[in-house]
Amino acid sequence: MPRRYDLLALDLDGTLLDPRCRVSPRNVRAIRDARAAGMKVVVCTGRGLVECADALAAIEQEDPVGVAGGSIVACPVRRETLHRFALEPALVAAATRRLLSHRHPVMVLKDPVQAGYDYLMVVGEENHALDPVTLWWFEQMKVSVRYAATIDEDEHAEHTVRLGVCGLSSTLAEMKRDMSETFGDRATMHAFAAVVAPEHASRLPSGEKLHILEVFARDASKWSAVKWIAGAAGVPLARVCAIGDEINDVPMIAGAGLGIAMGNAVESVKAAARRHTLRNDEDGVAHAIERVLDGEW
Repeated sequence: MPRRYDLLALDLDGTLLDPRCRVSPRNVRAIRDARAAGMKVVVCTGRGLVECADALAAIEQEDPVGVAGGSIVACPVRRETLHRFALEPALVAAATRRLLSHRHPVMVLKDPVQAGYDYLMVVGEENHALDPVTLWWFEQMKVSVRYAATIDEDEHAEHTVRLGVCGLSSTLAEMKRDMSETFGDRATMHAFAAVVAPEHASRLPSGEKLHILEVFARDASKWSAVKWIAGAAGVPLARVCAIGDEINDVPMIAGAGLGIAMGNAVESVKAAARRHTLRNDEDGVAHAIERVLDGEW
């Protein structure tokens, strides 16, 4: 049967990665089979390039990837930025000050190829403390971090691709409402559950989860990155297949010729998808690839 899809776009956390942030042997085999069948495999993740190094190595990724929520398209082999959707410096400054007014430090993610480091942490004049999960993440991922009291100290304003805040779900829900009312459609915003270690999850207040609020340029999304990669490769969008689980995957799932929701996906992803696969702890990516390759999907 002729192959229906030429490009496979995969999210990482909650999708390709299992709950312990590993790529299962079955998923690795399925990706190899997809490539052998002639499909281009593209990772599109909220992580920065350095933060997904282990996952990319596990699947021997050579094709371009969409990282930082799709705001950067990068070559994982040469570690080069191929394209980016940067935030306007004036918007970065105004949004950072607004986020700081909620007494939270702000993670200002850079294009590391241009800036020479990954995150500028703006902690405010009051030196707001970073939460333990953010510190743990920086250490685990070996990211390069610089610190500043105010956004005015940013020496690479033109290289910002994302703003982020990590905090309790109830607090971030209020912050997202404030940011949406203040900046409207000048930016794209997402709020969703953070990746946390079990020991951190067990210390959260009852009924609370740790969430991340992210602010991007208006035209930045995972689907923007996938469209750029598909266009560069000459792949029609109708021949793109995408798999994801979280709110920031919705544009990609809705836009692809075949959008597939993980079994553990949030409801908005399931609603946007044409097909549903198994959970990420059940090799849902492999389950989906097998059905795509045999022509069932």
